[in-house]
Amino acid sequence: MLALACYLGVWQLHRLAWKTEVLASIARAEAGPAVPLIADPPKFAKGQVQGKWLADAYALYGADIGDTPAGRRMGARLIMALQRDGGAPLLVDRGWVPIERVDAVATPDTAVALEGYVRLPDRPGWFAAEDDPGQRRFFTLDPAAIGPSLGLPKVAPFVLVALGPRMPGVYPQPAQKLPRPANDHLAYAITWFGLALTLVVIFLLYCRKVLRA
Repeated sequence: MLALACYLGVWQLHRLAWKTEVLASIARAEAGPAVPLIADPPKFAKGQVQGKWLADAYALYGADIGDTPAGRRMGARLIMALQRDGGAPLLVDRGWVPIERVDAVATPDTAVALEGYVRLPDRPGWFAAEDDPGQRRFFTLDPAAIGPSLGLPKVAPFVLVALGPRMPGVYPQPAQKLPRPANDHLAYAITWFGLALTLVVIFLLYCRKVLRA
């Protein structure tokens, strides 16, 4: 048990170093300018893209309650396909929208320029809700699954999460900053090393009792 606790504590220290570098790379990307998207961008890269919306190619991702001028409402992330010049359609997370306002979202029919960060495909978790491709409702952000439901058998293998200002009552509401994954590995390491120290103390007390017997 002592060896296992020490191993897990060291492993968490390695995870701490890895997560710290991930957060530093996110901070550098957020502070820097957006660059034209490449074919295989890294996770959280901040990029810019131009194209035209495919107005009927949209889906909803996730489920979340948000504040609106009419009070708190159930909503989801609006995923739309953007047709780029010389490339496969790109799925864009345009932002949060109330469920009842999906059909009222303005979609320009002219070329648009967007900035956002790259989000790579997710895998469904054990307790994830089941996707409903027929209704275009998804709870796992996987372009390979979402694209065919929109009549697009081939799409870019990543999603661009739009960045921009939020205005009350205007939907969708884009993200305003890059995500920051939680970094609790130091606390986990302290917990495991604390457990290891507790085991040593218990063992020493046991030895003391045996020697006195």
